Amino acid sequence: MINTGAAGPGSRAKRVKTERGARFEAVFLDPVGQTVQQRWADAALAVAFEDLPPVSAFPAVPGRRRGPGLWWSATTGRHVTAGSNAMRTQLMMLDRDPDVTGPAGRPVRLLWCNPRGQVRSWVPQLFARYTDKTALLADCPSHSDAGGERAMRAAEAVAEACAHIGWTYQRLAPLDEVVAANLKWLAGYRHPRNAGRTGLMPAVLEAFTRPRPLL
Repeated sequence: MINTGAAGPGSRAKRVKTERGARFEAVFLDPVGQTVQQRWADAALAVAFEDLPPVSAFPAVPGRRRGPGLWWSATTGRHVTAGSNAMRTQLMMLDRDPDVTGPAGRPVRLLWCNPRGQVRSWVPQLFARYTDKTALLADCPSHSDAGGERAMRAAEAVAEACAHIGWTYQRLAPLDEVVAANLKWLAGYRHPRNAGRTGLMPAVLEAFTRPRPLL
């Protein structure tokens, strides 16, 4: 267990595990809202992160036009917390991916010790579960340098943690403005309020299971 509090001179060697991947731990909220910390590899195997609330709130930045909010997911039929416009756009992309079964916002914090024995942590913005039970952890920067050097170092560590268990980590590049606008327009029609008369939506989905001309 990584100790995030004060420790004596001889404790560093006990905190830092040398085997590959074992230096990472996960912090998350269980279904009743209690904070849990456990070995990352164990948590990744047993915990349904897609069903958990954010482990910490998305920051509200003064002066920013758009702040944290909720995105309704057609995949799960419930809201997902989103911290920025860039993240909402990436949620829309994942929501239309047939291989994604469950997106979530900030459900897990990763802890690790750097080579100097200092405890570091990072909360990826986005989680997505796939049909094959693997998962994606991702951040959604508004531009390539967002977050600075600290974000880049964290990205390397989180990518290592994910690779150890067969998952993927990505810093998702912003979408082209035209693509993002079209995606947002189409995504709105997936909400139940736009489903039309009973039975119409399932019929349309069945008709277009394989790509075909609309007209």
